[in-house]
Amino acid sequence: MSSDAERGAGEGPEASDPDREAKAERIRELLATEGDAVAENTRGFNAGRYESTGRLDGYEALKDEARAIKEDAIERLPDLIDEVRETVEANGGTVYLADDAADANRYIREIAAERGAERAVKSKSMTSEEIEVNDALAADDVDVVETDLGEWVLQLADEEPSHIVAPAIHKSREAIAELFAERFDPDDPPETAEELTMFARERLGELIEDADLGMTGANFIAADSGTMLLVTSEGNARKTVTATDTHVAVAGVEKLVPTVEEFSPFVELIGRSGTGQDVTSYISTLTPPVDSPVPDFGSDQEPLADGSDADRDFHLVLIDNGRLAMRDDETLKETLYCIRCSACSNACGNFQSVGGHAFGGETYSGGIATGWEAGIEGLDVAAEFNDLCTGCSRCVPACPVGIDIPWINTAVRDRINRGEADPSQLDWAFEELVPDEEPGGLDLGTRLVGNYATLAEWGHKTAPVANRLANAGPVRALAERVAGIDRRRDLPEFARESLVEWFDARGGPAVPADEATREAVVYPDTATNYVDVERGKATVRALEALGVHVRVPDLPGSGRPPLSQGMVATAEAAAEDLYAGLAPHLDAGRDVVVIEPSDLATFRREYERFLPSESSERLADASYDAMEYVFGLLENGADPAGLRAPSEGTGPVASGKRIAYHPHCQARTVEVGEYATATFERLGYDVRVSDTECCGMAGSFGYKTDYYELSVDVGEPLREQFGDTDRTVVAPGTSCTEQLDALLDAAPRHPIEVIAPRG
Repeated sequence: MSSDAERGAGEGPEASDPDREAKAERIRELLATEGDAVAENTRGFNAGRYESTGRLDGYEALKDEARAIKEDAIERLPDLIDEVRETVEANGGTVYLADDAADANRYIREIAAERGAERAVKSKSMTSEEIEVNDALAADDVDVVETDLGEWVLQLADEEPSHIVAPAIHKSREAIAELFAERFDPDDPPETAEELTMFARERLGELIEDADLGMTGANFIAADSGTMLLVTSEGNARKTVTATDTHVAVAGVEKLVPTVEEFSPFVELIGRSGTGQDVTSYISTLTPPVDSPVPDFGSDQEPLADGSDADRDFHLVLIDNGRLAMRDDETLKETLYCIRCSACSNACGNFQSVGGHAFGGETYSGGIATGWEAGIEGLDVAAEFNDLCTGCSRCVPACPVGIDIPWINTAVRDRINRGEADPSQLDWAFEELVPDEEPGGLDLGTRLVGNYATLAEWGHKTAPVANRLANAGPVRALAERVAGIDRRRDLPEFARESLVEWFDARGGPAVPADEATREAVVYPDTATNYVDVERGKATVRALEALGVHVRVPDLPGSGRPPLSQGMVATAEAAAEDLYAGLAPHLDAGRDVVVIEPSDLATFRREYERFLPSESSERLADASYDAMEYVFGLLENGADPAGLRAPSEGTGPVASGKRIAYHPHCQARTVEVGEYATATFERLGYDVRVSDTECCGMAGSFGYKTDYYELSVDVGEPLREQFGDTDRTVVAPGTSCTEQLDALLDAAPRHPIEVIAPRG
């Protein structure tokens, strides 16, 4: 459990790094001031996504179709830019391709000056936020008014958006009511959500009537016709387009698709993915300049009286601002498939706690923000928040176009590491003693965690001395100051006897190969081999009880720890070494049973980037989660009598057959988390599955002084659900068990430890 007794739980870390201290303080502030509102809204959106997509037939096929459209469009992007220029100009509009924000703002300011604009009204547009067009127009004394309710609230409050879709998600209804009362001093201050909305609608309506220039973004633009798709919740984009005679649409070049027909899957997906709405309130397709007359708000009798005389002016400002370079960058290219739905933010445990004011850069927020900010603003901006992505991967199935957001974050982290490493530092201790592939001068905390496999092996070989030293007060204080390892977390205790040593000492396989139903290798991952050996022993016993010939060979680490730190070259080398060790077993037709879910996820997801496709597919196909493997054996006729039934359990299991189960985040993503539930239920256990998708520990993340409070906050729903349970708490991931131990003051077990025969 956490050692809060060594330092008050509310005290900040005594880190010597001022950046680390500032980051931790900023997160504490946001948890206190915005966390509740952000959590309520994002979790609501995420739950809505599950409900809405669950009702959609062919959901996965639609995602595949949307992905294919974006891949094709980005591949053909230069041609689509040329095509849309021709079609818009043929329609009577103008297209301007802006190199960067300054170029775009210069052009828009010229339009405003030509029209003599005193007021511009805008519908919601992240791209206009990106180029900071409001400030550029304000410098010319143009009054810019946001017409999206959330954006208008933030404009009044002089705050930045905290969410891609719902910019004011961090503000409560009470805070908005207080803001309106302060700014407008109404006779009858609005308080309810309906009253606040009506108040804003009336104020904004008056401002729109006096506008000279209307600005929108665009969700998608069809290159063959110049038709735009606008998706909004309030209909304000339609008002912005039609209320004035001049319409300026600002859109990144990645918004182009070939034809209007390509809009279809995105209309189905964008609302469901972002806010859980089957259909967003307002879906508008228009081919500017629009044909409708310009309204004359001064004429009560004939509101459209001057329509026959006024010509509409339309300008499509396409923004490059680094996008074409991103298209040529194999890592960042996938970012351009993003449709700005916010599903990755809503699915992210860290974002649910702190929102985009911590988990975001100059413009974009959430997991996908690393790709956008690295490509548009640079690595220095991405570095400010990149490590808030823990690689839990819950954003991957949530993304409607299947972007591998964790990989983008990992690859950018690798670039940040290499950019920040000081080559003048010899870093001789690590270069001589640790076999990693990173440059000298890498941040010490990053390097320590990335080389956890080596540290764990040393810790095991020198246990119990290493355990006593690691938990000594002066050592913990030093680790906190130098490497950022928070002393409020208990460190793992290394085992004197590793799993491999135990297996060899007992004489190897207990089931002869010629009598076995199958042959399997139990992979001795770093945590199982050197720390939590008991779950490894339980796995061996369970498989042997089902007639499997088991081997536990001495194999290297999977590369997961360095991968989590952005040490990509080191992770790739580990993948190659491990595959070389497993290849003879794969040649012999043996299955690979994996106890630690994050390692299985690495085999099935990241290894395709590190190994030849034939090798990665071969390993992925032969690898199984431990409980997935047990379930498969039972499904194929293995006798469950050898496993432990509820009546043979201890404590709550014996009396009530009851289990509280928290599936690992990455196990959910690779779709193996449900096998533990199915196996328990098959054996007669009553299982309650946690609603929380990520426990917040996330490997080393919860150990860091910067993020200790955030990690605990992300895990708080687990405490709320399981804190008073009399069920036996089980979790398959090392990080999950560490977090649950700290939250519940009770050490959970791996699911297989519950069902395995006693040793």
